[in-house]
Amino acid sequence: MAFTIFYDGLCPLCDIEMRHLKKRNTEGKLRFEDITADDFSKRYPHLDWDALNNRIHGMEEDGELIVGLDVTHRAWSLVGYGWLYAPLRWPIIRHVADKFYLVFAKHRYKISYYLTGKKRCETNCLKKY
Repeated sequence: MAFTIFYDGLCPLCDIEMRHLKKRNTEGKLRFEDITADDFSKRYPHLDWDALNNRIHGMEEDGELIVGLDVTHRAWSLVGYGWLYAPLRWPIIRHVADKFYLVFAKHRYKISYYLTGKKRCETNCLKKY
C-alpha cells in the first residue's frame, strides 16, 4: 500500500506539484487520485467530494484521512524532501501557514492563472506524464 493523495486534476498548480512528486516517487510510496476523474465517485463513494475539493486530502495506509499542509508535508517526506516543508508544521508558523493554505485552496484557479497563465487544465494535466 501507499499514501494516497487526492488532488484536483484540473488545477494547473496542483498539476505542477503532482508532477514533481510523481517524478520523485521512485519507491512507489505515493498513490495519486484525481478527484475530477469521471469514475472517482464510484471508486470512493464514502468520501465527501466537496470536502476533497476544498482542501487537499491524503489517506494513510490504515484509512486515516489527513488534510491541508499535513498532506503536503507527508507526501514530500515520503519522497525524501520533507525537510523543505517541515517549517510549515512548526507550532507558530503552522497556524499562519494553515490559514494561508485555506485562502490558497479557495482561490487556486485564480492564483494559477496569475502564476501560469492557465486558470484550469482542459483535461487532467497529470495524464500527459
